[in-house]
Amino acid sequence: MRQLSGHEASFLYADTTHANANVTFVQIYDQSTAAGGTVRFKSILAHLAGRLHRSPVFRQRLLRVPLELDYPYWVEDEHFDLEYHVRHIALPKPGDWRQFCIQASRIHARALDLNRPLWELYVIEGLDSFTDLPPGSFAVLIKVHHAAVDVEGRHEIVDALHDLAAEPPRPEPPQPWFPERAPGPLKLLARGAFSTLLSPLSLAAPLMRLAPVAWTFAGDVVAPEQHAATRFNSVVSAHRVFDTRRFTVAEFERIRALVPRATVTDAVLAVCAGGLRRYLAANGELPAADLEAIAPLAGAKAVAGAEAPWQLVGLGTAIEDPVARLRHIQRQGASARAGLRSRAARGLADLAEHVPAATLKLASRWLGLRTPELRRPLACCTVSSVGSPRQPLYLCGARLTYFSAILPIADGMGLVFAITEYDGRIVVSPTSCRELVPDPETFTQAVRDSFQEYLALADAGTAPLRPATRAASAAARPAPRPRAARTAATGRPAAPDGRRRSTARPG
Repeated sequence: MRQLSGHEASFLYADTTHANANVTFVQIYDQSTAAGGTVRFKSILAHLAGRLHRSPVFRQRLLRVPLELDYPYWVEDEHFDLEYHVRHIALPKPGDWRQFCIQASRIHARALDLNRPLWELYVIEGLDSFTDLPPGSFAVLIKVHHAAVDVEGRHEIVDALHDLAAEPPRPEPPQPWFPERAPGPLKLLARGAFSTLLSPLSLAAPLMRLAPVAWTFAGDVVAPEQHAATRFNSVVSAHRVFDTRRFTVAEFERIRALVPRATVTDAVLAVCAGGLRRYLAANGELPAADLEAIAPLAGAKAVAGAEAPWQLVGLGTAIEDPVARLRHIQRQGASARAGLRSRAARGLADLAEHVPAATLKLASRWLGLRTPELRRPLACCTVSSVGSPRQPLYLCGARLTYFSAILPIADGMGLVFAITEYDGRIVVSPTSCRELVPDPETFTQAVRDSFQEYLALADAGTAPLRPATRAASAAARPAPRPRAARTAATGRPAAPDGRRRSTARPG
């Protein structure tokens, strides 16, 4: 039995009926490398059954403390049923990329059963019209609650599923498993009461380090006009949209060379910023002020039970010149890597680690925020680097050819970019909701166009910086059309009546 940390528990308390904290890993395989050229569902099921012992996530469920006096515990599920968690479906004809993204989004949006282990695995066949992936490919979607997975780190449940060679080792026989009996309500109440009594002492140190952050947060509340709001700072719906674009690491290396000392991370942020700028401008919604994103602090490492520190990054969306935009992002990254912003992030992480569950819930309701946002400033989106495999992987002999992720969104933060790197490719995967982004393929095409603009400048060999400033570039653009503020009271615009099918490539 292991207790959740404050950081892990915060994702549970953030769940709502229309926005849950699911994380979905999207994996596509070439089964031509498997023995006989085919991988059957029953083989995957047997393969997983022999590896359940490799990760406690597979067979652990939540046990809540009565009256929420303390954080929940992970306990073994005495009634664990593997076939409930592993499911087999197929896309209807023609089985194109758009259909796959719609199906993956629907699976991701459905809430997990909190009375069972917090994961599901879907084997998806019928991928018949993926023009840049091997014929006969199949997909595996692994949906896990964010409370059980570290997005930025390695993923036990993904590692347990794969091998490093096409020829899998001898199948492992299922190991004997004897689940421990969970403690009763009285024992949990006693533990919770004792933890609550000690919590004032544990809060003293993080509160001292929190002072600079509290001052910044108070300024954000008093002067919210300093932040530019977009359609993504709205109430989200329960309908997710997901799409993706694939690029090579070598291409991003060429882009980062446009600005001295820029990193690949800086280049990825600049491409996402350019795509966001293009999409909002095309809809007449680009603010004159610079938009900001939440991104992990480059080079920072997460500690057990807490995520890596995050930073607020100005995306330079008010800067017309793409190279000037990359330089703007590079300078912020350099400052953050020097440690100028990490102290505030550490203080907030410590607060989330020590505040009792009931206090977190009360504070989030009082402030009108999701619990995780208590330690994140207002921004238009999140750009999250997802821990990815470092070398080629195989599932029952089938080679993993594509790896990305669908990440959770929430009210006020309706756009997230998942960034994965695998097998020499960087995949940019935006997630939003259908009401905020009714045309996800148009959004990801804007990201692709931004990338192509940067790559053309890199290949030209010269990258003169035009003397563009935020004020000058904003003045040169036509004024954006006014957009009515959207709140929970005003509701959401109606979704489009139908969906377009396409054979758009995932890259």
